[in-house]
Amino acid sequence: MPFTHAGHVLFRYRNALFPFACILLFLPDPDPDPFPDLWTAVIVGAVIAFAGQLVRIATIGLRYVVRGGRGRRVYADDLVTEGIYAHTRNPMYLGNLLIAIGLAIASNSWITIAIAVPLGIFMYVSIVSAEEEYLRGRFGAAFDAYCRDVPRWFPRLAGLGTTLASMQFRWRRVVVKEYGTPFGWVSVLVVMTLYNIWDAGLWKQSQRAIRDLELILLVAAIAWFIAWRMKRTRTIVAD
Repeated sequence: MPFTHAGHVLFRYRNALFPFACILLFLPDPDPDPFPDLWTAVIVGAVIAFAGQLVRIATIGLRYVVRGGRGRRVYADDLVTEGIYAHTRNPMYLGNLLIAIGLAIASNSWITIAIAVPLGIFMYVSIVSAEEEYLRGRFGAAFDAYCRDVPRWFPRLAGLGTTLASMQFRWRRVVVKEYGTPFGWVSVLVVMTLYNIWDAGLWKQSQRAIRDLELILLVAAIAWFIAWRMKRTRTIVAD
């Protein structure tokens, strides 16, 4: 299948695609913009991206799945069906998509939304297709039963409260495994917003907002450095 073949290729290089995808957020766009003002776009986009981050945090905190593959190829030691994986088969990719869509909306650019969102959907649909091919071949009937019970994308909310209450949340694992993701998208959001302020000719009128954005970026950088240092010195380890 075309999606599956593309998915195997994209899986190998998926981590290198993020910096290139960020370029799409700075594409010039003629008027009219999706939102009447820049800040509405930023707030809506940030809320969606934050929702994606919460999905990733909940997923990692409850039941982590190594998605790095083996030799840059799709691989899995076992079939994970616990935690958030009991409600959607691809929670990490769902979180990534929400972050990507949020950033695209925050750009307040029709061109960026029209290119970045379909491209992100294509990438993750393809990767999931490749992973499902592998998992079906490795786990057979068990994976087919899992597919029948759990949606591929949109979470099944029934029983979610029970899942969250019945499992121990591993916050150390979240810090060790996830500290780079929020710093990445928050940094992109701030830099993109500063660029849009400058591009709209609002730099002088927006000094207070600019200082707030710079503070957000500073706090994010400090949080990243602390988490990175704790991981490097093994002050904190994933449990």
